[in-house]
Amino acid sequence: MTTSGRAGDERVQPNRDDLVSALAGHQANRECAVAHRTRRVVMASLGVMREQKAGRRRVRSVALASLLLVVLAVGPLVGWAIDNLIAQEHPGDVTSQLVLWVCILCPALVGAALVAGWARNRF
Repeated sequence: MTTSGRAGDERVQPNRDDLVSALAGHQANRECAVAHRTRRVVMASLGVMREQKAGRRRVRSVALASLLLVVLAVGPLVGWAIDNLIAQEHPGDVTSQLVLWVCILCPALVGAALVAGWARNRF
């Protein structure tokens, strides 16, 4: 190991044996091991990113399906409640009141569940 004589420029000169082994290809295994390790790390990161993306798709699909089911289940009930209110012209009937409460509570419960799920994932 030698250094140059200048004060600000100190370079480490490689050993003659290191140069000969590098030129002969004896250090190829070291470079190959680094390349394999880097490839494994990159592939593991890619796998994690794909799993996260699949999880987000699954959550989105379940949310959309549940919203569709709620609309399909509550929709006829809302139509019947509106028809009942128009026909009787007052919400004093017990069935009309029950249907109105169901029409108000179902969307409120679904909204609360969505907000709770969003808050759980966010925090």
